[in-house]
Amino acid sequence: MTITFLGTGTSQGVPVIACGCEVCTSTDTRDNRLRTSILIETEDKTIVVDSGPDFRHQMLRAGVKHLDAIVFTHEHKDHIAGMDDIRAFNYKQNSPVDIYADLRVQKALVREFPYVFDGTGYPGIPQVVVHPIDLRPFPIGHTIFIPIEVLHYKLPILGFRIKDFTYITDAKTIPGTEKEKIKGTKILVINALQKLSHISHFTLDEAINFANEIGAEKTYLTHISHRLGTHFDVSKELPENIELAYDGLKLII
Repeated sequence: MTITFLGTGTSQGVPVIACGCEVCTSTDTRDNRLRTSILIETEDKTIVVDSGPDFRHQMLRAGVKHLDAIVFTHEHKDHIAGMDDIRAFNYKQNSPVDIYADLRVQKALVREFPYVFDGTGYPGIPQVVVHPIDLRPFPIGHTIFIPIEVLHYKLPILGFRIKDFTYITDAKTIPGTEKEKIKGTKILVINALQKLSHISHFTLDEAINFANEIGAEKTYLTHISHRLGTHFDVSKELPENIELAYDGLKLII
């Protein structure tokens, strides 16, 4: 299984020259972060977790030629806004793309993209097959996804464990029952928005403490705001087994 980080930033973390901060004007490509998403390539499927506003650019940048499925963590715009751009894959593959989402995310997709779901069959609109998910494990091809429910402030959202890999974004609180699903994972990806306290995201210290609690062999931090600092500077502060992820990073698992 290959994991590619398509994006590791947030809506506050996408470089904007007008901001003028050290991160947004950095020439280090690791500071050039698009909205958070990963590409999972298994033996039989190509899967993306979340399709934010940068989805089209991410697919082109990563050279993705085939897409079987999108799995959604939650319904915020920075995680669903790019779904319309699957239409290019529909055309190339002559088939729909499978969508895996809980009922709340499904309602948001219908609200944001009504023309996809209204049954009119207008030519050229995105073609999808929706698969409802909850907290029960579900297969995509030969690979089992184990949902992990975390709280994004008061909003329950989903992370996922796939074999010895766990991916969680936008978490502030993780209940003990869900931590049990994570324990034993070898590679953990967890959000670390900034250093200052935040109402709905782990801070850097909170993410490090959580990683130490889980005890994964390697932890990668994602969903990074420009307020966290540059990749070079923050990396000097991290324990040996914890790294900042960056757009384009590949893991072979």
